Amino acid sequence: MRRTSAARHASAAIGWLILLVVLLFILVGYVILHHPYRSHPATLNRQKAQLHAIDAGLELFDNEFKGYPPSDANDVTGTPYCGAMKLAEATIGQDLVGCHRKSVFRADGLDPNSLAPLYTVGTFRARLGPFLAAETANAHKLVDIYGKGKTGAFPEDAVVLCDTFVRKLPSGKKVGMPILYYRADPSGTRHDPNKPDDPQNVYDYRDNLALIRLGVPGDPNAVHPLANPKRFYLNTRDHMVSGTSRPYRDDSYILLSAGYDGLYGTADDICNFDWRYREC
Repeated sequence: MRRTSAARHASAAIGWLILLVVLLFILVGYVILHHPYRSHPATLNRQKAQLHAIDAGLELFDNEFKGYPPSDANDVTGTPYCGAMKLAEATIGQDLVGCHRKSVFRADGLDPNSLAPLYTVGTFRARLGPFLAAETANAHKLVDIYGKGKTGAFPEDAVVLCDTFVRKLPSGKKVGMPILYYRADPSGTRHDPNKPDDPQNVYDYRDNLALIRLGVPGDPNAVHPLANPKRFYLNTRDHMVSGTSRPYRDDSYILLSAGYDGLYGTADDICNFDWRYREC
């Protein structure tokens, strides 16, 4: 009788174990199938391909201009003109037909000496590029993304490169979020989440901060987590370097897409390095 009871208990335990394993597989399968990357693999692949194309375009720019474009929050006159906008000018120009040889990345697109406009139909021969195909650039004006009267200190017609995670916005346009660009300062020696304003940091989180602070189109209450400078430095830290805090790509630049959720600084962001998401 004892053997029969023990056998029944063992059989019941095995049955429960099998049921738990089946439920676990169902749960894992559900998570995988409903993960945004799984649901939209083609969009994810297009985004990675776009970042690769931008990488190639910036290398062409570097060959011609002997350096990567700047990414400072302002231009040389102090006018707001962030990294994302300078990336667009470098790869396709302010009018999408190439970067002018004399450009110093002024928001107004003027010659630094004569103050004549650089981006006109009469200056095509002085252009280099475009270094990025139009269909890959996915270029849009800020007003297409954020709407009229909602572009802050930036002009509404400023051009940025947008990611491939297209969504219908209040402007009526179907547009992705701007791709952020940060150029490294190779002379920098630090990458300190606790001292974000340290001038010795290789990267400056402020390069795109004003753009990030424009918020999330169509959701006035949403805030991009990357607006927190600590989030920027933690998530761009090279996890392969031990003993000191160093960023990824400390001799070149960072590209960052907001990913499927449209929020900068979350786990689904896509970059030109191995994004390792870390909470603050």
